[in-house]
Amino acid sequence: MPESISFSAPRGMRDFYPDDMAVRNTIFDAWAVAARRFGFEQYDACVVESLELLKRKGGEEIQDQIYWFKDKSDRELALRAEMTPTLARMIVAKQNELTFPIKWFTMAQCFRYERMTRGRKREHYQWNLDIVGEPSALAEAEVVMAAVDALKQLGLGSNDVRVHVNSRAVLSDLLAKLGIPRDHHAATFLALDKRGKISDEEIAKLLTGAGLPQNSIDATFKILSLTTLESVMEALGERTPALEHFLSFFDLMKLYGAGDSVIFDISVIRGLGYYTGIVFEGFDTGKSLRAIFGGGRYDNLLGDLGGKPMTAVGLGFGDVVIAELLAEKAKLPHPSAQKDLAISYMEDAQRDTAIRAAKALRDGGANVDIALHPEKPKHFFARTGKVGFRRGIYIGPDDMTKGTIRIKNLADRTEQEVTLSSLGI
Repeated sequence: MPESISFSAPRGMRDFYPDDMAVRNTIFDAWAVAARRFGFEQYDACVVESLELLKRKGGEEIQDQIYWFKDKSDRELALRAEMTPTLARMIVAKQNELTFPIKWFTMAQCFRYERMTRGRKREHYQWNLDIVGEPSALAEAEVVMAAVDALKQLGLGSNDVRVHVNSRAVLSDLLAKLGIPRDHHAATFLALDKRGKISDEEIAKLLTGAGLPQNSIDATFKILSLTTLESVMEALGERTPALEHFLSFFDLMKLYGAGDSVIFDISVIRGLGYYTGIVFEGFDTGKSLRAIFGGGRYDNLLGDLGGKPMTAVGLGFGDVVIAELLAEKAKLPHPSAQKDLAISYMEDAQRDTAIRAAKALRDGGANVDIALHPEKPKHFFARTGKVGFRRGIYIGPDDMTKGTIRIKNLADRTEQEVTLSSLGI
C-alpha cells in the first residue's frame, strides 16, 4: 500500500489559517505603517538567491544552515536566510543611479535550516529596515525609533520591551586599550557573543584558540562586567570617535522622547561578523523570550561584495517572537475583527435585494459577507454568531413588503431599521 500522506506543514514551516492571518496582518500593518511614517520606501526581491552571494557574506559554513539546491542548469541556488545580502546586491547593481542616503524596508519570507527552539522556526517573515549612506547616529536612532513605533501600534511600550544597545566599535577601543591587536577583535566578538549559550570556561578556550594570552582573556571578561556608560568612559580614559558616536545615539533617543526605551548592555555583541558599530537587540522586559529584533551598523558589506564602500544601518524584526509576546500580553487581535456584517435571506425572491443591499453597504465602506443560498433565520444567526460577525441583516418576505431592513448588533441584540430607499434600492 502507498504511504499515507501527512497533512501537516513540513517541519519548521507554517500554514496560516484565517485566524492566523489576522495575527500576521496585524503585525504586517504595524510594520508598514511605522516604516512609511519614518520615511522608508518599500522594496522586495526574489526569494531564491545565488549560493555564492550567501557564502561570500556568511562564509562557507552557511551552506549547512540554509536550504540550497541546484537548478536544472546546475546552478547553485538557495532560499534566502536573511535579506541583507540581497539588499546589498540590489544596491551594488544600481549604486551609480541611486540617490543616497536611502531608507528602504521590506517584509520578507526567510528560510534557515537549523534546530528549532521557542521563537525560532525554519521559516519566518522578517521586517527589514535599512539606511544606507548616512554616517551619523541619527541613522541608528531613526531605525530604532521606527521599531519602537511599530511596537506602540501593537500595544507594547517601554514597560513591555526594551532595546539593549552596545557598540562594537567602543568595545574594540576597550580591547585595544588592553593591548589586544585589532586583528584578534573579530574572533573575540564571535566568542563573547556565545556568552550565556556556553560556559565562560568554553569561551576562554575559544579566546585562547584565537591567540589571546591569559592576561588578555581575564581583562576581556572584566570589560563585560561594565554596566554603565560612565564605567565604560572611565575604562577608556578618553572620548574616542566611536564613544562620541555612541553617546550621540543616546542623546538622540532622549530627544525623541524614548530614552526610557533604550538601555546600555555591553553583552549585546551580535554574532554576525559584518557589524562594525552600534548594535542593538529588543527584548521583552522579563527576557523570557528570544530577541524580538536586532541590528546595527555595518560599514563594510557593500565593499566586500564588490561595490563602493558605503556605511549602513539595518534592523531585522521577525514575526514569530512578537506573536508570542502579543499572546502573552493578551494583545492578539480578535479573529472577528474584520468580520463586520453578514447578510442573508429566506427565499430566492429576496436574493436580488440582498445583493443590492450588500453592494450599497460595501460602497459605503462596510465589510459585507452575503449568504450564497437561502437559509432559515435560526441557522443564519447561529452561523454568524459562531464565526464572530458583529452585525447581521436577515431579509424575509415581510421586510420586502415594508421596504425596510433591520441591522442587528449580534452582541447586544439591538436593532437599527433602515429603509431600502435610503440605500438606493
